[in-house]
Formats: sequence, structure tokens, C-alpha cells
Amino acid sequence: MSVKENFERAKAQYEKWGVSVEDAFAKLKKVPISIHCWQGDDIGGFEVDQQELSGGIDVTGDYPGKATTPEELRSDLEKALSLIPGKHKINLHAIYAETNGQVVDRNELEPKHFENWVKWAKENDLGLDFNPTLFSHPKAADGLTLAHPDKEIRDFWIQHCIQSRKIGEYFARELGQPALNNIWIPDGYKDIPSDRLTPRKRLKDSLDEIFAADVDESLNIDAVESKLFGIGSEAYVVGSHEFYMSYAMKNNKLCLLDSGHYHPTEVISNKISSLLLFSDKLALHVSRPVRWDSDHVVILDDELREIGLEIVRNDALDKVMIGLDFFDASINRVAAWTIGTRNMIKSLLYALLLPNEHLKQLQEEGNFTDRLALMEEFKTYPFGAIWDHYCEQMGVPAQENWLQEVKEYEENVLSKRNS
Repeated sequence: MSVKENFERAKAQYEKWGVSVEDAFAKLKKVPISIHCWQGDDIGGFEVDQQELSGGIDVTGDYPGKATTPEELRSDLEKALSLIPGKHKINLHAIYAETNGQVVDRNELEPKHFENWVKWAKENDLGLDFNPTLFSHPKAADGLTLAHPDKEIRDFWIQHCIQSRKIGEYFARELGQPALNNIWIPDGYKDIPSDRLTPRKRLKDSLDEIFAADVDESLNIDAVESKLFGIGSEAYVVGSHEFYMSYAMKNNKLCLLDSGHYHPTEVISNKISSLLLFSDKLALHVSRPVRWDSDHVVILDDELREIGLEIVRNDALDKVMIGLDFFDASINRVAAWTIGTRNMIKSLLYALLLPNEHLKQLQEEGNFTDRLALMEEFKTYPFGAIWDHYCEQMGVPAQENWLQEVKEYEENVLSKRNS
């Protein structure tokens, strides 16, 4: 039976619940996923004086074919994008600047250092998001940046973040869509601190100075990202969830939730509806933590489905800025992007195909038996047939057919690299 025939049979099953598959497709096509560039080179970047990875971040594996130049990274992204349905954005870190062989420290980065990325984004009809890079640098070697007791070091990182906001503004002006600019810092202590307040006062003051800079906030959208702990900051993190949620609410910034930045039994799907009650928008970095912030490739597990459901059932597809953040060097990196991004989109489609209003009504009526029964039965509805048709409609391979293209790309391109 063809993909089209399977689709028509599956569509009828959803339609009996009043679900319009065409409406689901129309909504899904409008949702951009911000795809992180750093999966392609293991968070290496292109700085002339490249430093060892730090900030409690680790990438494991040594699969051949890692991108080592901007051109290779963009080529790999193009391959992945050709296998992913929809129009999306690429998320950059500051370390992906191109400085023509000149040493340019991060506090001196300018829009001109990202002109090649903008040109490429225009050619491929993509948006760009941005992140200042406050790790893998001599001035972050002791694990403190914006909360550092040394004012000279704080000022360096404050200027870097200001420059990053200007770069985000540049992206938005050039590409005609807002750029999310997200600040995450590694600041914290390995052991129990004797003073938790003072570093947080310094972080607050640093953020106030960063956001006081004259940047068009309709173009550059600021977000702040918390973390529970990291390697080297097990006992205390300055930028905790409570700190950043409070700061974001008070200062009209976006609170960014990362799937791996909470206690292992704590999930971000349970936070989305609460934040949407008090914020017009929020941002996500969707990852897959395995016992800690391991940043495994996103799979279609229970939590990913719940994230999709919370966004869709709360009519928040235009309120939640969805980004990905995982890195795995043990598998083909183009495949990692493809698997993770397709799964994120699958979770949204799965949610769009549920009779959400009916399920809500069952809960309001206290009919928990029907609610549970239907939610479970829909897990084995022919969702795959709908997804396959959507992929074909969007001009990308259905089912596992994309994998052969990745293998051919590996043979013809990746295997010839020296990395």
C-alpha cells in the first residue's frame, strides 16, 4: 500500500474524532525549530585561538567526519535541512564567528564577523538565533563570568553580551525575522558556598548593564537560561531557575527552559503552562538528559510528547520559541540533527492530531476513566502514516528513507575529511 493510501485510511480514523489533518499540517508548517549548529562540530567553533571545551560541558565520541571549517558545517546543515520538513532557524554561538584568521576576542565581536552566516541564511531562507559564549575561554577558567568578583573580568563578559545582542539585532534586520539571543553562564561553585547572595547580586547588576544597552528589542529577543548544577558547580549555581525566572518576569525577558537543566525527575513540560500564564512568550532548549544534563539526541519519548502536547493544547505554537540543544559525537552528526529535529516536529504533529478539547472536557467533568483510556489508545493510532504523508508533502523522505541519503553523504563527503 502506498504512502498516500495509508494516509487516507489513517486520516479517516482521526476525522471521526473531529480532528482536521489538513488544519494540523497548516499549523505545523508555520512552526520554525531553532536547530543548534554545534552538533556538527562538537561545540568547537572557529576561533583562531581555540580553547578546550569548558563550563561543565562534555562531548563524547569520535565519529569521523566532524566539520572543521564554516563551509563544512554549513554544508552539513544543508544536508540535514534537506531531510527535515518545514522552514527553520539555525542557532549560533559566538565562537562560530569568522574573523579571516585574525584574533578577535569575544568582547570585540561585531556583526561583520557573521556576514557569511547571514548570506548563507538568506540563500537558504533561514532565520538565525544567537548565544554569547561564556565558556571555553581563559577569562572563564575559574568557572565565573558575569558573577565574577573581579570587575575587569565581569566587564569583559558584559561587553561580550552587549555585542552579542547587537549581532542578534543585525540578524533580525537582515533576515526579516526576530532573533532569540540567549544568555547562559557556567557560574557556580563546586562545594557548599559561604555566601550565595553576593554572586547573585553581581549577576543581577551585570544583566542590568547588558540589557541597558540600546538594542531594538523587537528584533533581538533576550532570554536567560538557568541550570541546576554542572561539572564543577555541583553545590551551587548562581543563575538558578528561581533567579532567572524572577529576573525574566520583572524585566520583561524570556525565561528559557532547558530539558536537561533540572533535577532528573523534574520535567519542563510541567512548567510551560505556568509560565505562559505570566509571560507572553517563553523559550525552550529541548534536549534529552540521561541521569544528568547529558544532552543526548532527542527521541520521541514520553517527555517529548508532553512538551508537544503542552504547547499545542495551550494554543502556544506562536508563543513558545522552540530550540534544540544536544550533541553526540558517537554517531553520524548529520543523522543526529535529522533524528532530533524530526522527532521534535513529530511531537507537535502528534499533539495536533489529538482531540484536545474533548480530552479537556473529560477532565473538567471528572471522567478520568475515559480520559486515560483515550489518551492511551491514541498512542497506537496510525500516526506514522500521517507523518509519512506530511514528509512527502513537504518534499523530504518519509520513514527511514532519509538514512540512505545520510549514508551516501558520509561516503561522498564526510569520509574524505581529515577530522
